[in-house]
Amino acid sequence: MPQDLIDQLNPYRLEHRLSQPQLAKKLGVTFETVNRWLNRHMKPSQIHEYHIKRLLKHSTNRHSV
Repeated sequence: MPQDLIDQLNPYRLEHRLSQPQLAKKLGVTFETVNRWLNRHMKPSQIHEYHIKRLLKHSTNRHSV
């Protein structure tokens, strides 16, 4: 499940023209953490999964209006 989220996170970042540091700030983590997720060196913790899901869901809801 966490890897599915990461597979969605990078397209989100690119679509919204966010750098990794900007995405990290939105998620309340460091750039290094986001970089490790995107490079598959680390999986998000349960709390980070929650915040990633909220970010992605919020984005989907705004685009469907």
